[in-house]
Amino acid sequence: MAKIILFATGGTIASTRTADGSSVSASVSGAALKDKLRTPLDGIEVEVVEFSTVGSFGIDLPLAFSLSTRINAALENVDRDGVVVTHGTDTMEESCYLAHLLRQSEKPIVFTGAQRHAGDIDSDGPRNLGDAIMVAASPKARGLGAMIVFEQEIHAARDVTKMHTSRVDTFRSPGFGKIGDIDGIDIRIARLPALEEPHRIGRIESRVELFKLTMGCSPWILDAAADQGSRGIVLEAFGRGNAPPAFVEAISRLTRRGIPVIVCSRCAEGLTRAVYGGGGGGHDLVEAGAVLAGSLSGVKARLLLSVLLAEGHDRSAIAKRWATLAS
Repeated sequence: MAKIILFATGGTIASTRTADGSSVSASVSGAALKDKLRTPLDGIEVEVVEFSTVGSFGIDLPLAFSLSTRINAALENVDRDGVVVTHGTDTMEESCYLAHLLRQSEKPIVFTGAQRHAGDIDSDGPRNLGDAIMVAASPKARGLGAMIVFEQEIHAARDVTKMHTSRVDTFRSPGFGKIGDIDGIDIRIARLPALEEPHRIGRIESRVELFKLTMGCSPWILDAAADQGSRGIVLEAFGRGNAPPAFVEAISRLTRRGIPVIVCSRCAEGLTRAVYGGGGGGHDLVEAGAVLAGSLSGVKARLLLSVLLAEGHDRSAIAKRWATLAS
């Protein structure tokens, strides 16, 4: 019999309307979610851990790091075959990717949740949870790292993002596609994801900020963040990794202070590359000391930078390692 640990953290899947009906909030336990499963899980034993009961918009990096630590500890037990995490969709991709970066086992780590709260008559939570448990228990899912199971699809932690505010098929993997799907009780893996090396850290560096660039925006926020103690900066820049010209000198100021600056793209697909000059192109940003993020999104690059800083790497070492970690 497969043994799965279910970490319940809250989110829409665990939310119901408040007494006055004005809003929904997380209040349903993991045990209650398990009891609402509509599909029998033959041959699978599920042990519930009540980790938290919050909306995922309230989860911060230290709490997500604590979750990853608990996941790794649970999977050290040879009698446990995998982990499922119920989580709010707002920041699910971030907790999932952090768990992926910090994984210490080949056993599956599967995140899931819902877009319709537990009180909705057609909530998508029970089916998503049942599917996630089946995937976590499947030998086919071993070695795939952390993943998100949602609306009968399986997505790799590195690639997946929330694409729609309310639709039940919100999770997609732009540029890469899902890695598999669930058809009834059948698990199908269509492709293998790219897997970064796992990391071991005793804490997470949460003083890393992410800023999205817009036409003609000012770089003053970079200096302000550095002055307030930020240890690293991630920029979601234009196209291949370009920025308004004033950002060149701002990046140079930060890198001279030893603060790494990672440059991603606002685009959902494609790689950053130092192609353009002209005073604000990617080539100029790299000359100023920035590191191009490859295909990583801004939120994922922030997590990887947080982990590398927690490992004790300085700006120079991060620049050297990034190409092999995030291309």
